[in-house]
Amino acid sequence: MKLFMAPLQGYTDAPYRLFHTEVFGGADGCFSPFLRWEKGEPARRTMRDILSPLNAETAGFVPQIIFRDAEEMRRLAGALKAEGFDRVDLNMGCPFPPQVAKGRGAGFLLRREEMEKVAAYVAEDSSVSYSLKMRLGVDDPWQWRDVVSVLRKMPLEHVTIHPRTAREQYRGDLHLDRFEELASAVGKPVVFNGEIHTPGELEEVAGRWPWLHGVMAGRGLLGRPSLFREWRDGQEWDDRRRLEGLLRLHGLLWGHYRGVLCGEAQLLSRMKSFWYYALLPHRQLKRIAKARSAADYEAAVRELSV
Repeated sequence: MKLFMAPLQGYTDAPYRLFHTEVFGGADGCFSPFLRWEKGEPARRTMRDILSPLNAETAGFVPQIIFRDAEEMRRLAGALKAEGFDRVDLNMGCPFPPQVAKGRGAGFLLRREEMEKVAAYVAEDSSVSYSLKMRLGVDDPWQWRDVVSVLRKMPLEHVTIHPRTAREQYRGDLHLDRFEELASAVGKPVVFNGEIHTPGELEEVAGRWPWLHGVMAGRGLLGRPSLFREWRDGQEWDDRRRLEGLLRLHGLLWGHYRGVLCGEAQLLSRMKSFWYYALLPHRQLKRIAKARSAADYEAAVRELSV
């Protein structure tokens, strides 16, 4: 079973993807935060991340695109092909209201006519291998039924399914029965994504659905970066070993960003987000959050313990 790092805007950029690979490994692939069409061109900031030379050293890197119609999809895919990419992931799962309201991400699931055009383009484009990430729907976990026949037409590497609606975002129970029905109906290799935070939970998913092509983790992997390595090794790490790995990852990122970001304010803003999902006592993370200088920040990090 393959293991994939999910894309999260502001967190899993090229340096994080590379240094996570160096420190922990265990992932078979990772995806860029979504690239969108912005002001008549692919968003420049995201494109810089996708074109970073660091990605060449990161196993299984795939750029992801988000779009509101088939024309945007073709333009974004074309821009990536022009840069030499032959793998593209299609985002039909982003749950954030500003994107959904514009018909992007999970909102695209309600646009069957445009989805038909995308399916035709994917079927004809032999120069690229496509995969797709989706939700069950926007506000109804049965909405996938309206488009599953279109999804079946696409020659996809796999379909990643988060078993919630966009409206639920990351709250509430997973609709596992709906997941099973969609996985059976879509006729593609399936990757499960949703609420995996421990090796035990990963093992439970693998045991429940042994036919899975893979599992994707995002917030759970940010909180416990050793997650995939622990599962592959068949042994959970103790708290101290996990903290040592986390600090090693942090050290590589800190060194990298000190060399490329301008000013302490920008550096601290970028690095404080590293701890947002960390599974550490609140009192320790509070000291990091309150740091107002690089020296204070480094001292707070040195004080971390388990």
